[in-house]
Amino acid sequence: MPERPLKSSPLNQLCSALPSLPMRLQQVGRFVAANDYDATTRSMRELASVAGADPASFTRLAKAIGYSGWDELRAALTEARRPEPAAPFSGRARDRRRGRHAEVALIADKLEAEAAGLSRISPGAVAAAARTLRSARRIWIAGFRSCRGVAELLNYELRLFRPGDVQFVGGAWPEDLDFGAFRSGEAVVVIGFAPYSRASVLSARAAHRAKASLIAIADSVSAPMAEGADHALLFEAAASPGFFPSLTGALAIAHSLAAATFVLGGAAAKKRLEATEARLAATAQYVSEKG
Repeated sequence: MPERPLKSSPLNQLCSALPSLPMRLQQVGRFVAANDYDATTRSMRELASVAGADPASFTRLAKAIGYSGWDELRAALTEARRPEPAAPFSGRARDRRRGRHAEVALIADKLEAEAAGLSRISPGAVAAAARTLRSARRIWIAGFRSCRGVAELLNYELRLFRPGDVQFVGGAWPEDLDFGAFRSGEAVVVIGFAPYSRASVLSARAAHRAKASLIAIADSVSAPMAEGADHALLFEAAASPGFFPSLTGALAIAHSLAAATFVLGGAAAKKRLEATEARLAATAQYVSEKG
């Protein structure tokens, strides 16, 4: 599935920028956000008349959020309203070779693509994100729909040596209740790939509002939940053949993040891990090798 470019989410950019804009531009920005269809179909002069604003303020708004002018922002709004593909997964199954042993060829191609994708993960970027996790007072992990498994894995591994300060977003109640608990000095890890879940984008926005550190594990730097991230850890998703995007890279990043965070924790992390292992042994959580 083709990646959607950064400007396919101009409303995300606009909403993120609103608090830092002058009051008058905030008013114009809120009007555009609430009337994005009109913004794509009516002239700037007509919009200004309805909004009770100076037409030039629309140009100033566009430039304030990184566009060359109103025409470019309007074009981005128009593109963002383009309907999403109705079949993001089944569409990937087309044009595959058929015939005898087609499934073997598919698996071979997939394994080759997975290996190539893993080689493109940046160790330095993962290490930098691990340093942020190490210093965070609390770690929140958000993964939804098919990314939930990756989030649960990272949550489990981190809790082995940080049992009291790692939480799964939406684990015990609706995720929007957790959004209000994000704080500055904490870290929020959000995992996602195209098509992006709405909850992942809302998690990232909540992290921004709280001034928490945002770590995005995503398939593209232009992913809406990666906008403004302190650390963008990229994995290959769409390059792998098969009907469903690959999560192999995301899993590798999650494993690496946990391992690096543990190493950075030093003796204290090792002591907490040993305590966790002792508790697991005492409650007989694993099959005895002698049995």
